[in-house]
Amino acid sequence: MSSLYTRSKEFTRNRKSQSDSPPASPSPTAKTLRHERLSRLESGGGNPTTSDSYGDRTSARARREAREARLATLTSRVEEDSNRDYKKLYESALTENQKLKTKLQEAQLELADIKSKLEKMAQQKQEKTSDRSSMLEMEKRERRALERKMSEMEEEMKVLTELKSDNQRLKDENGALIRVISKLSK
Repeated sequence: MSSLYTRSKEFTRNRKSQSDSPPASPSPTAKTLRHERLSRLESGGGNPTTSDSYGDRTSARARREAREARLATLTSRVEEDSNRDYKKLYESALTENQKLKTKLQEAQLELADIKSKLEKMAQQKQEKTSDRSSMLEMEKRERRALERKMSEMEEEMKVLTELKSDNQRLKDENGALIRVISKLSK
């Protein structure tokens, strides 16, 4: 009875470990173990002897070792897959980083170029405004000088008109004096 109990206990443990692990194609040792188990179940209706219990123990040990080996290969395969995945992810992230770095460098170069163009334009604008301001200043000076000349000329014109009127008055007086002297001398 104890051999049946251990077999059923091993069977449930074996089933749990298989259900926990991802489905995979059964290894050749697992196939032979299943085949042995089925043949034992089909033939074993009688009482187990001491040699059967020893055989059960060795087969249980063999099953356990086979299961451990299968689990080891599964875990190593999963680790290799995960390592490959990590490698792929790392490589893809590395290439993506390189692409982004090149784009960043291009953007920085473009930004530096735009800044230099902007500075040149600002400098040209300053030169133009300084030229304009100097031109405006010169024009203002010229305008002021012209306005002064105009005001001086207007004053001269006033003086000239006064002189003309004085001159005319003097001519009139001179003509009158000449007539008086000519009358007196006759």
